[in-house]
Amino acid sequence: MSEDLTLKMDGPALDAFLRRAFPEADPDHMPRVLEVAPGLVRMVQPYASRQLRPGGVISGPTLMTLADTAAYVLVLAHIGEVAMAVTTSLTIHFLRGCKPGDLVAEAALLKLGRRIATADILLWTEGRDRPAAKATVAYAIP
Repeated sequence: MSEDLTLKMDGPALDAFLRRAFPEADPDHMPRVLEVAPGLVRMVQPYASRQLRPGGVISGPTLMTLADTAAYVLVLAHIGEVAMAVTTSLTIHFLRGCKPGDLVAEAALLKLGRRIATADILLWTEGRDRPAAKATVAYAIP
């Protein structure tokens, strides 16, 4: 990848931005950044029983939301605080039922262009070696 992968925002700055950008969200239940590195972000969504669907597994919308959030945070980590970067596509593959627990997302940058950024996101609760879903997300950069 030949793009400039210099980080423009660290974990605390990204967490603070999310809280400012989404003031109505409960800060105790918002996803938070665990790790930021060039081309990579790892986040965790604290578990809450409202995330469950019938059958006792974490719902698809919860998984999609964290995948989209992780991609957004990954892009912002590399371009800076650009609130109007927006999702242009999100494709997700559900690999297994996602057991209740803190949900982890690991986002890896595939391409950071001038106008579009693309990332792969792996999601799990049981461990990285037992992924529940894999998503590819593209963001338009204004």
